Amino acid sequence: MGEPHAGPGPSGSGPGPSASGPGRPEPSAGAGRAAALRDSRAVLLGNGLNGRDLRDALTARYDSWLAEVFAAAAGDRPDLALVAVGGLGRREPAPYSDLDLVLLHRGRADVETVANAVWYPVWDARVGLDHSVRTVEQALGVAKDDLRAALGLLELRHLAGDPALSQQLRDGAYQAWRQGSPRRLPELRAATLARWRTAGELAFLLEPDLKEARGGLRDVHALHALAAAQLLDPPGAAVAAARDTLLDTRGELQRRAGRALDRLVQQEQPAVAAAAGRADADDLLRAVADAGRTIAFAADTAWRQVEAELESRRRTRLFRRSDRRGPDRRPLADGVVEQGGEVVLARDADPWADPVLLLRAAGAAARAGLPLAPHALDRLATESAPVPSPWPADARDAFVDLLGTGHRAVPVLEALDRAGLLVRLIPEWAAVRSRPQRNPVHRFTVDRHLVEAAAEAAALTRTVARPDLLLLGAFLHDIGKGYPGDHTEAGVV
Repeated sequence: MGEPHAGPGPSGSGPGPSASGPGRPEPSAGAGRAAALRDSRAVLLGNGLNGRDLRDALTARYDSWLAEVFAAAAGDRPDLALVAVGGLGRREPAPYSDLDLVLLHRGRADVETVANAVWYPVWDARVGLDHSVRTVEQALGVAKDDLRAALGLLELRHLAGDPALSQQLRDGAYQAWRQGSPRRLPELRAATLARWRTAGELAFLLEPDLKEARGGLRDVHALHALAAAQLLDPPGAAVAAARDTLLDTRGELQRRAGRALDRLVQQEQPAVAAAAGRADADDLLRAVADAGRTIAFAADTAWRQVEAELESRRRTRLFRRSDRRGPDRRPLADGVVEQGGEVVLARDADPWADPVLLLRAAGAAARAGLPLAPHALDRLATESAPVPSPWPADARDAFVDLLGTGHRAVPVLEALDRAGLLVRLIPEWAAVRSRPQRNPVHRFTVDRHLVEAAAEAAALTRTVARPDLLLLGAFLHDIGKGYPGDHTEAGVV
């Protein structure tokens, strides 16, 4: 639902009571509805639907069933509404994930009776449930002090009852989030970093957590929260496609496991790969890794932009004036400048007329320890002419210069890769991009292993007569992996 996982306030999750309680519907009605949901969900999971089609079908079934349950519990009484947050709120339910529901009211004395009549059928259907009962004021009050609750309300979707009540909470949640962004976003950033430290990086794990790891679904949710603060645009098509890859994989994983499971455990990977239409388990893991890297790169870019914007606002408030001069520009290389803590192209730079500009910009960024600006990457991707083949001396020198910056080159090469520029420079790179390595010796996918090897080799360039060959040899030593036959012989070719 949010970052990290929780409902929009204290909730009682789990299987729920089975004994009769206040407001519990008659067994015949409640049991019949619960059985209907169990049976229809089993049909949906067994009829060959997968991916977005399965998520849409589950969303439609949950929505209609919960509307029926709410109508039976609340009748035509006004001032009540049932809303979904989390996966159902986003229309992204996984087969066995919990439903996150909030019953809203305007101070009704009988609200607990209605709530029990809604929650019990869900429990009886053996569906996990995170639930809470709130007035709008109570929900906003909880969110004010609870980051997880605040994030959950940003995903709110009306299901049944009074739509005006649901809209009131949604409007209030977004207004509070935007107004409180200087305080809430650093809190979200700290929670994100803590999660990354715990869950690791999705792209380089053989059993990645599709939700919690760096580059996982939680980071997509965080990107939408940053957009809700009106500090940047919502995630684009590349992130949406990466999200769908992870959601599709999680859906097949849970269908196979028959339970709520977000870690792509190795014993399930072959079957999940087959169900997802992948060639084999390695092909599945490669697609998941590539999706994770796309999301992680987008998250890094977004957080950098948000932190710069918050700092700019802080300075403006501190000095009570606007800086009308614009950001300073500092030359870094021919056609390359620094602006606002990022590397951009000079105004008169022409990537088409200067095909080596791409490599000079990358080298300048690595030497300065700065990121390539998204706009610069877009220009280089859409306007650059191909580097002549064979590469001219200045192109080779610029590439060796980039590799010689050591570990500062790693994020720059990752940026080139995400923009599709690295495979344009080295077509053979396509065979090793995000390719998994299933042994304990290698910590990274093949392509990242090559980048890291070159970064380590940069520390040794003063000990050899030909540092250029050392760097290029390290960078290309496994380039033959992914081709038939011995990878050493293929790499030589």
